[in-house]
Amino acid sequence: MQLSEKALAISPSLTLKITAMAKDMKKRGLDVVGFGAGEPDFDTPKHIKDAAVEALKIGLTKYTPASGTVELKKAVCADLKKHGLQYDPTQIVISNGAKHSLFNVFQAILNPGDEVIVITPYWLTYPELIKMADGVPVYVGAQECNNFEPLAEDIEAAVTKKTKAIIVNNPSNPCGCIYSQKTLEGIAEIAKKHDFFIVSDEIYDELVYDGNKHTSIAALSEDAYGRTILVNGLSKTYAMTGWRIGYTASRADIAKIMGSYQSHATSNPCSIAQFAGIAALTGPRDEVVAMREEFDARRKMMVDIIGKMDGVSCATPMGAFYVMLNISALKGRKLDGAEIKGSVDFAEKLLEKKLTAVIPGAAFGADDFVRLSYAISRENIEKGLGRIAEFIAMLD
Repeated sequence: MQLSEKALAISPSLTLKITAMAKDMKKRGLDVVGFGAGEPDFDTPKHIKDAAVEALKIGLTKYTPASGTVELKKAVCADLKKHGLQYDPTQIVISNGAKHSLFNVFQAILNPGDEVIVITPYWLTYPELIKMADGVPVYVGAQECNNFEPLAEDIEAAVTKKTKAIIVNNPSNPCGCIYSQKTLEGIAEIAKKHDFFIVSDEIYDELVYDGNKHTSIAALSEDAYGRTILVNGLSKTYAMTGWRIGYTASRADIAKIMGSYQSHATSNPCSIAQFAGIAALTGPRDEVVAMREEFDARRKMMVDIIGKMDGVSCATPMGAFYVMLNISALKGRKLDGAEIKGSVDFAEKLLEKKLTAVIPGAAFGADDFVRLSYAISRENIEKGLGRIAEFIAMLD
């Protein structure tokens, strides 16, 4: 029997082979350093875990409203207000993580053939979510020399009559860049001019450094507010990746559609995690600050070490916990007679020869790079970068 053509068209992750190889090596007792982490290497703060225990004790183990509890929605609204954004609980949809929120967004706004502008390098799931909603990803390149910020003229050149939305990932995964006020204003103006949505993924909004402050594109103007669907969650800021709580903030009519869709697709997010989410958003932030400070120290350490290495370079990230390592100067060089043609070759050979796992930039539409996460210990950062330097020295 014929399977779904749409499902068959969804691309498997380019990182699966590297990840599988690394896991197999670790099982065999090999000392693998993994730079692939997409989650904080910190435990969830105690007061959040205590709230989950309290939820169990008082019996909060039943269904909640499909789009989330009113109490958690109010906590989200209060948190967004701190960033200059005014939302009502009817505009909030709580989902099973920010990825699920993004899934809901594209299901709610896209019709077959609608186009969504995706800035490259991009988070690898964006194109697949768009295709799952019968949309078409349209790519606009952002260059390292511009700190990976897209140029307004490049975005406008990609707009067609089919353009339905643009994704703004700020701060960015995988680039670690923060969009300037000028860049955000340019995107907002183009969206207004051509009348399309802005999908603003702000999951790393609290992980910014060097005195920078996160600015949501929704806060720029009344028009930007109305056409922006803001996506966020608790995974990164509060080290709650496994708890699966994400949310959207949008116009009430869009929120209603997403809530209805979710009610049939998954029903409500975990009741216990929602209760813990209230504690995360309203409780003390000491551990959040400490985590951000540690990430900052690792960031500086990583950039400093890379700056002293031959054959590679990196832009200094201003947010999230990733560095894009530029390996373009190594393409064409050989190891044991085999040519390094791109990021996948580099990642595979590095893992094989030096037991160090990185994510190929090809997964993000950027084959001149590999992504390194600094959500790992300083000891492993130093060890892993040392191994990369040794690997580069092996190339002909």
